[in-house]
Amino acid sequence: MSTATARVPAPAGSRRAAAIPVVLAFFSGPVGLVTKIGLLSLSNGLAVWAAYVLVDHRNWVALAVLAAATGLIDYVYLARRRTPAAKFLVPATVFLIGFQVVPIIYTVEVAFTNYSTGHIASKADAIRQIERVTLEPPANGKSYTAAPARDAGGNLVLVLRDDQTGKDYVGTDERLTALAPGTVTTGALGIASAKGYRLLKGNELFSLDKTLNSFVVPTAGGAGIRMQGLSQAVELRPTLRYDSRRDAFVRTRDGTVFHDNGEGSFVSATGEELEPGWKTFVGTKNFGSIIHNSAIRKPFLQIFWWTFVFAVSVVFLSFAVGLFLAIVLNKKGMRFRRLYRSAILIPWAVPGFLSLLVWQGLLNDDFGVVNRVFLNHVGLNVPWLFDGDWAKVSVILVSFWLTVPYFFLVSLGALQSIPDELVEAARVDGGGPIQIFRRVTLPLLLVAVSPLLIASFAFNFNNFNNIYLLTSGCPCDSAGGIAGSTDILISYTYKLAIATGKGQDFALASAVSIIVFLIVASISAVSFSRTKALENLA
Repeated sequence: MSTATARVPAPAGSRRAAAIPVVLAFFSGPVGLVTKIGLLSLSNGLAVWAAYVLVDHRNWVALAVLAAATGLIDYVYLARRRTPAAKFLVPATVFLIGFQVVPIIYTVEVAFTNYSTGHIASKADAIRQIERVTLEPPANGKSYTAAPARDAGGNLVLVLRDDQTGKDYVGTDERLTALAPGTVTTGALGIASAKGYRLLKGNELFSLDKTLNSFVVPTAGGAGIRMQGLSQAVELRPTLRYDSRRDAFVRTRDGTVFHDNGEGSFVSATGEELEPGWKTFVGTKNFGSIIHNSAIRKPFLQIFWWTFVFAVSVVFLSFAVGLFLAIVLNKKGMRFRRLYRSAILIPWAVPGFLSLLVWQGLLNDDFGVVNRVFLNHVGLNVPWLFDGDWAKVSVILVSFWLTVPYFFLVSLGALQSIPDELVEAARVDGGGPIQIFRRVTLPLLLVAVSPLLIASFAFNFNNFNNIYLLTSGCPCDSAGGIAGSTDILISYTYKLAIATGKGQDFALASAVSIIVFLIVASISAVSFSRTKALENLA
């Protein structure tokens, strides 16, 4: 009797491994070539569009870089010579430059300018804007019945009827043009229709509210017509005249001259400043403000010290408790060990921003659960978030609660990687539990964990979420300063960028960001150099 040999199915892992060469071979043939050409066509199409934009802005340096990069990418992927390493390095390099190098260079560039609210545009744009915003109606200025409309090309125009002469006009942002009689008809609510133009009504009209406020139809002598409401327009005349020879504005009323002060503004001899200004290079002025301006220097030093204390406290406490829990739960034969491990990981499983908002409610003075428990059992009402010192304690404790699971996992993995033979040998030599931990376990543990400790310190040094979502940097002092009691450098930088002076001061915030980077980089470099001594123990 013959017996049939049963086929044993291959394991799932081996089937997946065998499928990989098949997929690679499939995409290495005609399908791969078509895919490659399609992606390169898309890349070149984007490059052509970008080149058009750069030519329009006359940015020749960026255009040259774009052309060289596009040519290099096409060569790498279309050359007959095999360049497998370059094919993988090119996309990685593009993303590195786009998401790391360019933002860093831009931040450094902004730090040496006056880029802030009122100093965003170029000087030419600022001059045009000043001429627009300093218009005012003269004593005998003309008034018009007006209606916003679209011409045949879809461009925004104003259909106008002179209230004195009854003549009809159409105005663009370049000129005022007379219309033939009978082109415009009026009704009880103003202009009802205009031949060749579509009047704007309803939601389309209201959505252009901001655009209409800045829309000016130029007329003779530097004057301009601007909308006043939705159905009226008036002719406005400039109160300032730009003198290109002196590069200055002159006020027509009293002859006051506003010169370029070299810092992105036109300023008079008495200190009166015209708005808006423009973005310009100011050198190390922003860094000098941090040193010489007491309103910035004093909170900066206080915040730097608190930032260092916060980062060190969170890392040290979290690592100590995480290591202790890892040692306890690393014992074999312990009952419910998996349950305990799962419970410790709960804070890490919940999204951090959600946990912080929940803790903000739990620690609230009036209705927080934590204070209710304290009040009922101990008789204390702790101002967790409303007193400066207690708010700092709250931030450290909540950050500690969020970080312990991470160091528990890290420490548990490092402990399990230590050979049992070393521990047994130390025990045979007469070492006690404390001696074995201090002389064997901890040094070997730090070889693996030290880089993670440094990384965690750098992370907490810039831990914006834990501060801003829990306390928003508050409580603030009674003097109304920008910095709060729990602000760290990164949240202070955010406040500088959003709430300083007249508005957003991105240049000063960029300067502080560079200083923060240098501080963290210096501390990390020193720490890494110190940890090299541990490598000899491995």
